[in-house]
Amino acid sequence: MSAFVVTGTDTGIGKTIFSAALTGALHAHYWKPVQAGLDDGADRDHVASLSGVPADQVLPEAYRLNTPCSPHRAAELDGVVIDLAQLALPAVRPLVVEGAGGALVLVTRSTTYADVFAWWNLPVVVVARTALGTINHSLLTFEALRSRGVPIHGVAFVGEGNEDSEATICAMGNVKRLGRLPMLARLDRESLAAAFAENFRVGDFV
Repeated sequence: MSAFVVTGTDTGIGKTIFSAALTGALHAHYWKPVQAGLDDGADRDHVASLSGVPADQVLPEAYRLNTPCSPHRAAELDGVVIDLAQLALPAVRPLVVEGAGGALVLVTRSTTYADVFAWWNLPVVVVARTALGTINHSLLTFEALRSRGVPIHGVAFVGEGNEDSEATICAMGNVKRLGRLPMLARLDRESLAAAFAENFRVGDFV
């Protein structure tokens, strides 16, 4: 059964919303191993409300940290030591695993998310915004992943359409364009599921 990691080219670009859409479309389990920042609620709470999957398929985090910053620093501020062994993948499928921020965000002082992705050896979906700067950020993300042998499943764009940038990223990065999730005037379970169904093929994730 399918399992994917979702990472992004930056923070705050819609990675969690895409993860919720993919989780719902695949009727998958969802896991965000490290949550850093709780002021706006945990990402698993947003996924639970937007994906429509049963509550027991939204798995608890391995680490739940208070400060909205890089997990390595959030852990230090909370007096927590992140043990990478606790980030072993859950033995459930299908599974959507969400990282934090971009691929080179630090999990510990010596380990990036891209390093953890290489350990997991799952196909990675890169979520990229469509705004200015996305070509640079996307291509850098692909290079960081490939340098560690991480398999890239494709890129999912979020935002208003920008055909030239999207096509350029996929051509220069030699990655599959999976689709684009538009900005939604109303964000709820029904509107998100409809937008995903209209703009992505579930068959590309099976």
